[in-house]
Amino acid sequence: MARKGKTERSIEEPLKLRDAALQLGISFPTIKQWIYKKKIRSIQTAGGHHRIFQTEVDRLLFRTRVKTETERTMVVRSVSGRNQLVGRVDSVRISGLMAEIRISIGGQQITSIITATSAREMKLKPGQTAAALIKATEVMILRVT
Repeated sequence: MARKGKTERSIEEPLKLRDAALQLGISFPTIKQWIYKKKIRSIQTAGGHHRIFQTEVDRLLFRTRVKTETERTMVVRSVSGRNQLVGRVDSVRISGLMAEIRISIGGQQITSIITATSAREMKLKPGQTAAALIKATEVMILRVT
């Protein structure tokens, strides 16, 4: 299994600002301001255009969904588990009764095996925002809308 890190980051295709802003649910002017205020890291092309890596978008994904800490708490379903990690669904592979869900969280991958029925009911698709709820040795997937 390839390790995520600096070597993969150099291979990863950076996103245009509009694409990154769309994923974060913010406007184009807002993402430009975040770059200028160094809230989000970007690189510049030879032509001076800013580009943002997907790992940087993933790092800010959950924070942009809501404005306050109270709202953040309400976005993720109320459950007893406190280890909820929000990220982006990378892949959904359904085979028979089971489904393998891979979520990218801050450049890291979490894989969960859930029932195919659950994956279909949640309508999980690559690119969607989801939360991995880690409890003991099990990982459950929550779809975040």
